Amino acid sequence: MTTTATVRIKLPAHLRKLARVDSEVAVDVTGPATQRTVLDALERTYPVLRGTIRDHRTQRRRAFVRYFACEQDLSHAEPDDPLPEAVVRGTEPLLIVGAMAGG
Repeated sequence: MTTTATVRIKLPAHLRKLARVDSEVAVDVTGPATQRTVLDALERTYPVLRGTIRDHRTQRRRAFVRYFACEQDLSHAEPDDPLPEAVVRGTEPLLIVGAMAGG
């Protein structure tokens, strides 16, 4: 049996403006809910976001983009690691955050 989850995603302001959406979007993910499958679904639903969160060629997270969920920094987790159960159930969103640098 194939499972489907609706994952909530909060995007940073510049990506919301680019995608022409409000603060939160939801995507349907078939199979395991991982960073890879969620971002694949996000880019399918909002093609204008392709290349803004992940590199087109390598599919690796862009340097100044971070992922958070359930008060955990998931930025360095493997792309195919399962997301927290609360994200899969839809009770918590996956946060995509534009990181800041400087000193």
